[in-house]
Amino acid sequence: MSNIELDSFDWQLLKALQKNARLSNVALSEQINLSPSQCSRRLARLEQSHLIEAYCTQLNANELGYQVIAFINVMLDKTNHTSDTEFQKAIDGMPKILECYSVSGEADYWLRVISEDLPSLSVFLNESLSVLPSVRDITSTVVLNRIKHALVIPLPN
Repeated sequence: MSNIELDSFDWQLLKALQKNARLSNVALSEQINLSPSQCSRRLARLEQSHLIEAYCTQLNANELGYQVIAFINVMLDKTNHTSDTEFQKAIDGMPKILECYSVSGEADYWLRVISEDLPSLSVFLNESLSVLPSVRDITSTVVLNRIKHALVIPLPN
């Protein structure tokens, strides 16, 4: 956790930006009742403290032709002591992998993958992912419906 102390204005800034990161400094300052210069200084402080990691645009994957979301469990052959590093480096260059987590339990990694359709997902799994050195086993779970997708981190009132 960051060592920066946050007051009510900082929390209001963070909440407002999570709702709409495109707010101008003037609009943001009006919304939280601070001058634009004070707002700008606070924003710079929050960015420098790494509480604000980035500003981004959320695209609609479905509208862009990605109809399938899948979660992939990957188990590696651990006889090679560099298998984790090699795997991580290899998947870094695979844009269909949106997220990767090193996990405990039966799998070594969980991946969130998008694909145009099921045949494309099959090709990706069989020709890109499963052929990586040190990949021992993969299992996939295809998403039927997305029930909740939160981009907002809960903040105190």
